[in-house]
Parts: sequence; structure tokens; C-alpha cells
Amino acid sequence: MYSCHDSLTSNRAVVMSNNEDSVQYAKQLDAEFPSYKEHFAIPTLGSLGSNITGISSSDDKSSDPSYYFCGNSLGLMPLSTEKAVLQEIDAWKQRGVVSHFDHPHAEPWVSIDDPVTPLLAPLVGSEQYPSEVAIMNTLTGNLHTMLSTFYRPEGKRYKILFEQKAFPSDTYAFQGQVQLHGYSIEDGLIPLAPREGEYTLRTEDILAEIERSGDSIAVIIFSGIQFYTGQLFDMKTITQAGKSKGCIVGWDLAHAIGNVPMKLHDWGVDFAVFCTYKYLNSGPGSIGGIFVHSKHSDDKRPRLAGWWGNNSSTRFQMLDDFDPISGAYGFRMSNPSVLNTVCLGESLKLFKKAGGIEYLRKRSLSMTNYLYDLLIKSKFYVDPEVVASGKVPSPSFTIITPKNPEERGAQLSLLFLPINSGNMQKVFSYFESRGVIGDERKPDVLRLAPNHFYNTHQEVLAVTEMLDAALDSI
Repeated sequence: MYSCHDSLTSNRAVVMSNNEDSVQYAKQLDAEFPSYKEHFAIPTLGSLGSNITGISSSDDKSSDPSYYFCGNSLGLMPLSTEKAVLQEIDAWKQRGVVSHFDHPHAEPWVSIDDPVTPLLAPLVGSEQYPSEVAIMNTLTGNLHTMLSTFYRPEGKRYKILFEQKAFPSDTYAFQGQVQLHGYSIEDGLIPLAPREGEYTLRTEDILAEIERSGDSIAVIIFSGIQFYTGQLFDMKTITQAGKSKGCIVGWDLAHAIGNVPMKLHDWGVDFAVFCTYKYLNSGPGSIGGIFVHSKHSDDKRPRLAGWWGNNSSTRFQMLDDFDPISGAYGFRMSNPSVLNTVCLGESLKLFKKAGGIEYLRKRSLSMTNYLYDLLIKSKFYVDPEVVASGKVPSPSFTIITPKNPEERGAQLSLLFLPINSGNMQKVFSYFESRGVIGDERKPDVLRLAPNHFYNTHQEVLAVTEMLDAALDSI
């Protein structure tokens, strides 16, 4: 597992005192880890509309930025994106189909993704192997695409191991895949659940299941970061355990890519899929991506083939036989959306400008650790062990994301108590009315994810103060 939080933790231990919840302390942290906020369009209190308490379009505060802690759901727009999109629209307007090969401004559309994949590759640890990544389709479509190639059940090896309560679209895909191969959902899937009274899976329990059932498992596929709890799985250890039992190992990186550093090539991961509209800031419903390890580059496995995965030198000859490009490009089906691709490209340029995912992870750790430290000081916070006892005050909350910074990304998931009390919705409404954008997961969970690009420690402090005020008002 990649580790970069030790120095942050030790430095904070020296500085931390009773002034941790002071504006001055938050400013000190922001000075140590400057933001890239100026490169992003931040929704204002006025632009969010009439839900903001006491704000009108003529109010001086209407231009104040909101507290956007929802980049784990949809990342904000880089300011350069608008110009890039308009440039492509102009190329369409001015030259139409000619822009496929003779673009008036930038990269011809026929190769629009070529400048993007080298910027994407370092985020999964493939900077030395850029052919391992490609952008295409959407996440669930890519999941089916990868499983159609890598899920090849045979004999007693036909099961898929994954985390119970994975994002529903993943679960539906797994169900569909085993059924397409003639197995029942009950027999073909192994959904692994946390222990009774716990919110997250223990690595030891995952490894034990792999050891116990490995000979019957065809594919192991967990989320790099669990969408609901925010748990960061030990991808390296789980991958190595799966490979030792002869399993194919894949990952859904929707909440991991652009959030935490990864070394998929070095870890021996077979394949991975991801979206790009969360931490990669490419826009709503934007293009997805895949990783395919270079060891599979030229094995010509059966796949859902399409002409954009064919040898580019013969693609337009319209030959009858499919000749796949080596690497992840060989899994592409159709030409990628130009507008989606340039949106992604603008965001990836900012990753490079900021010094890469390793630096951004340090800033992310600082903010999320700070958020965690402030939350557990709240008079409304209840330790998970106390929650397990069944005696909790109302209103209150606990944190279901792991305490260890190495077992989480940017996101913290707050569980409001008592269960089904409606307290989360009251807090969410309070936040909305004051320009705090988080993500509700009904009935009781609110996800907050300070973003390493555009959030600040001062915003973290302000949001935690508003959380206490919201709970005070219940």
C-alpha cells in the first residue's frame, strides 16, 4: 500500500493543540498545502439558487463560493474546459467531418485520445506502460467489456468474488455475467460482507475467503475505494493473494482514480475499469476508462471487438478480419466522444501541473485527516464501538469510514443516529440552505469529500462548525 501520511501525522502531532479548531490553524495548514482553487469554476451561493437562506441575487454574498464537498460524486469544472469544448464545437462548425483528419485548432479527432492517455497512465502507475490504459465507453459498459474477456468460467472455477453492497450497477453486471454463462446468482457470486457490527471489510477476511474458495473463483473484483463507506482496500495484497490462487483480479476504480496513488502494473492487476467524472473532473456522464496489464497485450483473447480497437493503419480499409491493437487500445469499440475527451484532457493537465497524484494525495490526507480530527471532537460524535452497544443519543453521528488514513481516500461517510430518525435529512437540508454541498445516501449517511484541488482546510473547519449548528437545531 502506498504510504505518504507518516510525516503529515507527526508534524500535526507537534502543531496540534487546543487551537486546532481555530481559523489561524486552518490557515496555517492551507499555507503548507496551497490549493488549486483558482483553476476551477466554484458554484456560488447565488448560482445555487433560492435554497440558500438569506441570499438574493442582489446580495453581496451571492458571489461567495459554496462549500463543495461532493467531488466524489461529480468533480467541478476546470476553467480551461469551456474554451477547449468551444474549440471543438468551432471545429465541427467550421470544417465538419474534415476535422477528423485536418483540425483547425488542435489534435485531429481520429487521434483525439492519443495526447490524453499518457497523462492518465501515471494515475494508475502505468507511466512506463501507457499502452495499458484507454478511454472508452462508460464504467458499467467497460465492466461488461472486461468481464466478457476475462471472466471465462471453466469446470469448478466459475465464481465471482466481490464486496457485498458494491455500487449497485457493479452488482447487476456481476449477476448478468454469471447468468449469461448459465449459472445462478446464488451459486455464481460470492458477496463478502463485513463482520457483524462492523461497517467495513477486514483485509484478513478477504484473504481468508480467497484461500478458502480460491479454487472455485474465476474473477476477484472489488472496488478500489468502496463508494458507501469510503474504505480504501489493500489492492496490492488482495491482488497478490488472488493471483497466488490462479484467479483473474480486476478492480473498479471509480472512487480511487485521481484520489489515491496506485501501482496496478507493479501489483500485477489483470484489468481495471473506472469513470472520469468524479476525481478526474471530466463532466457529468463523461467517458470511462480501462486498464489492461501489459502481460495481456498480445494474447488476442476473445473480446467484444469494434473497429476502433483495430490496427489503426488498416482500420479505414474496412477489412473483414479483426486485427487488435496491442494493449488496452485493442479493447476500444468506437471512436471516443470528442467533447468528453477534451474535458478529461484539461483536468489531467492540472494533475501534471500540480506535481502529480503523489503530491495531491499529501494535500488530500492533510484535509481529510483534519476533517476527521474535527469531527471526532464534536459533542455529537459517537464512537463506532458505542454505536454497536445500541445506546446512542439523538441526534448524533458516527464515522463508518476507517480511522486509519491508509485505509481511506478523501471521503468520510457520516452515519446519523438513531437509524431511520430522519436526522441525516435534516442536516442535509441545513447544509443545502447554507451552500454546503455534500452527498446524501438515504436514509442515514452523508458523504463529505474535501477535494485536493479546490477545497481548503478553512472550508473544512467551516463545514464542521455548520454540522454542529445543524445538529444543535434538531
